[in-house]
Amino acid sequence: MTLVILAAGMGSRYGGLKQIDPITDNGEFIIDFSIFDAVKAGFDKVVFIIKEENFEAFRDTVGARVEPYVKVEYAFQELYKLPEGFTIPEGRVKPWGTSHALLCAREFINDNFAVINADDFYGRDAFFKLYEHLKSIKETDTNYCMIGYILRNTLTENGTVSRGKCETTADGMLDSITELTKIKTDGENALYLGENDEWLPLSGKTVVSMNCWGLTPEIFPELEAGFVNFLSGEGGRALKSEYYLPGAVDDMMHDGKCDVKVISTTASWYGVTYAEDKPAVKASLRALMESGEYPTRLWK
Repeated sequence: MTLVILAAGMGSRYGGLKQIDPITDNGEFIIDFSIFDAVKAGFDKVVFIIKEENFEAFRDTVGARVEPYVKVEYAFQELYKLPEGFTIPEGRVKPWGTSHALLCAREFINDNFAVINADDFYGRDAFFKLYEHLKSIKETDTNYCMIGYILRNTLTENGTVSRGKCETTADGMLDSITELTKIKTDGENALYLGENDEWLPLSGKTVVSMNCWGLTPEIFPELEAGFVNFLSGEGGRALKSEYYLPGAVDDMMHDGKCDVKVISTTASWYGVTYAEDKPAVKASLRALMESGEYPTRLWK
């Protein structure tokens, strides 16, 4: 089973892969923890989606560490990888988004697969639940899943974050995802910035998406068709619009082309959204190592 890691944006966010700051004293990155947990859960292949210009730096750091433990392949997300008949708009430099990233990796994905962000810590529980769901369905199924996190376990004290607010049916299926682009802590709960620039209350128990999906190869024809529609409309002319995976899945779901089971986890999500987040993330991961949840060195 395959773990797909969205890492094409790492260079731009961190100023180049060689300048990524390790998150542990042994030099590991957050991405190492995700791969370690996925291998423990049963995943046997990792596909990194990166920029081609970052290949050597990525292979010599993360890739070199994990290749003895899991099969590794690299896919390149580049602007020029477009359907026939489309060209890059003049002035466009921003990537086309996470759905496009998956399309760039299609040739490497032949079985059921999970998708995660490279710079998020999801917790081991997420990978075991992803694996169990994916193991239980056929590669031709459209019964997808998403790991749902409790909002207050994903917030930072250092600013606002964007999260996908999930509405579910009585039987735990995803009904809709609403992207809230500015959320901040408010004690045990949160506030989000509404359409009229006013802060509105949001329960800390709200289930949110952290871009942690369980999918099958059946999604690719729909992603291709959706990308053509995106490029044919305003998205293809705008210089910064992106074809996001949550939006693509949401469209498919409402067109009756898939369903999505929301699998809840009480695990805490960690990420370095702001530079000020890093000390707290390092301390949290160090505590997990000291408690025995992780060895003091992930890759020996």
